[in-house]
Order: sequence, then structure tokens, then C-alpha cells
Amino acid sequence: MTDYYEILGVPRDATPDQIKKAYRKLAREHHPDVSGAEAGSEDTFKDVSRAYDVLGNPEKRRAYDMGGDPSAPGGGMGGGFGFQDIFETFFGAATGAAQQRGPIPRARRGQDALVRLDLDLSEVTFGVHREVPVDTAVVCPTCSGTCCRPGTSPRTCEVCGGRGSVQRVARSFLGQVMTTQPCAVCHGFGSVIPEPCTECSGEGRVRSRRTLSVDVPAGVDTGTRIKLTGQGEVGPAGGPAGDVYLEVRERKNDTFVRRGDDLHATLEVPMTAAALGTVLTLDTLDGPREVDLRPGTQPSQIVTLKNLGVGHLHVGGRGDLHVHVDVQVPTAMDDEQVELLRKLAALRGEERPESRFAGSSTGVFAKLRDKLAGR
Repeated sequence: MTDYYEILGVPRDATPDQIKKAYRKLAREHHPDVSGAEAGSEDTFKDVSRAYDVLGNPEKRRAYDMGGDPSAPGGGMGGGFGFQDIFETFFGAATGAAQQRGPIPRARRGQDALVRLDLDLSEVTFGVHREVPVDTAVVCPTCSGTCCRPGTSPRTCEVCGGRGSVQRVARSFLGQVMTTQPCAVCHGFGSVIPEPCTECSGEGRVRSRRTLSVDVPAGVDTGTRIKLTGQGEVGPAGGPAGDVYLEVRERKNDTFVRRGDDLHATLEVPMTAAALGTVLTLDTLDGPREVDLRPGTQPSQIVTLKNLGVGHLHVGGRGDLHVHVDVQVPTAMDDEQVELLRKLAALRGEERPESRFAGSSTGVFAKLRDKLAGR
């Protein structure tokens, strides 16, 4: 059986710190990328790594000392100094990423755009078709996104050979090591634009105003966002377009107040009409509609007109229109009107009405309580 202690040059009772220190020293001396490494250093480095894989892991070391198979589950570099430590010791995390990344694609996805869409109550109630102007980026009509002057094309970078990165020899505490960095000439693209398009300055896109057609469904509300996939700005070098989000803002209406998909309106009614009953005409979003007030209509009474509210979003149907009755009590009357009211009060025995509280189940506050409770 291979003597891993001998390979690392430590006694069999060496502490974990002594084993780690010996491994680091030998790894620096025999790593293939270290300048001045002798022939056969790669094999020696593998032996040193294998020895530390066993002795640097307490469980594997215990199995090895007992003569068992040290290749137990949990392989890889054991202990507290694993593959990531080795990699960062010799190259650095950013260098490793650059080695594996390759050239950066010149064409990239464009950004999304957020556009505010102001709508009237009637438009959110029934839905509407709108033409929305948007300032955005489009593919350059001259170079069609190639970024090059017509008749020319990108050229492979002569410095990095199209890899998008270059290798440099750097000096560190390990000696001389090879590092990888993005190419400063092509900026990591692997190619250069010898003759950029004059219209887009080598961007492959230009700013332009477009008009987007959108069908706004019924039932949208302030804050609702409508996504237009692929209608945003084109990316650099003619890359895929982003998305456009239309954010709805509902304008205030002078007559109706929206609560969910229901509409609420206040109808002012003369005292005599409320007492005698009448039929009034109300201009709704669907045109004129009659409101039938029964004799004895009370203040704050609500008359509901079914299916005259806002359309339900995506599910069909509509909310209701709730008409709140506001009984108008006259404040200025001539002598004849006052006399008539006095006669009415006498006929009803109300010349000197008694003061009393309404019952707890019938008063104004009870009605308000029931309304808030949904009864």
C-alpha cells in the first residue's frame, strides 16, 4: 500500500495543521503551471494531492491507518483545504470563470419598458382598443443589427484570437503563475468592428418612436399591468427585444365612484318626491335608465341597478350600480309654502313632535353597522 505519510514527508502522528502545511509546500513546488517545474512534476503533484485527499480527511485517514480502503464516500479534496482552495490559490475565482466563459456574445436582450396608460371609467368598464406611442430602440435599418458599415463585417480579434480573453504570467507568493483576463482590445467579444455603422455608431440599434396596438380588457383597475411580450427595446447588436408593460391609471369620474367592480352614485331627490314617490331618469354608462322611487323613500336609501357596473376582468359579467338617495330638505320657503307645511304637520299630528331615540335595531347607526357588516 502506498505510504502517503512518506509522500507528504510527515510522521504518522502528524497533526492536521502539519499535514496541510506540508501539502501546500509540495503543491507549490510541483504544480505543472509553476515556472521552473521539473519534468515529472505533474505526476508528483497528483501523488501529493492523492495523499492529502486521504490524510487531510479524518475518516479516510483513520481507515488508512487501520489498513482499510481510504476511498470512502465523500471523495475529493478532504479536510479544510479542498479543490476550491487549490483553484483560488493558483488562479483566483475570477480567473477560472474567465477561462470557462469564452467570448461574450455581442447581441444581448433589450431592456423592458414601463408605460403609463390613462383610461376613463367607461373604458375600464367595457374595455377599449388603444394605440400607444412608445419611444424605444429598434434594429438599425442601415446595418440590420450587424453594427458594421454595409459591405463590411466583424473581424476576429488578433490579440486574443477570438477567445475573448488573454493569458498573462503574474508573479505571486507561489512564484510565476498563469492568469486569464478579458481582452482589452475586443472587450471580451472575441471580435472587433473595423468600420462601425455610421447611423447607429456600431450599436446595431437606433432610437425611434413606435405605435403599439393594444386591446385593453374590461375590468382593469389602477395598478393593473398589461404585458406586451417582445415589444420593448431591441438589444445591442440587434439582440432580442424586451417586453413592454402598460400600467393602467383610472381617471376620476365626476358622477360615479368605483368600489371593486361596483359603481356608486348619489341621486338628489326633493323631499316631496321622496314622500310621494316618483320615477327619475339617471344617465348611466349604458345610457339613460329609470330609477323607481317608492313613496316614503328615506334618506340614504340605496336603489340597486343590476349589471350596470364595471365588467369583471377575464371572467365575464358585470358589477352593479348602487344609487344612494339624498333627500333634499328645503331651507328657504315663501309664506304660502310654510303655511302648506304647517297644515300637513297638523294633519299628521306633528306640530309638536316628541323627542325620542330610535330603537337600536332601526336607527341610522344600526343601518350603518348592517351596511359595514354586509347585511
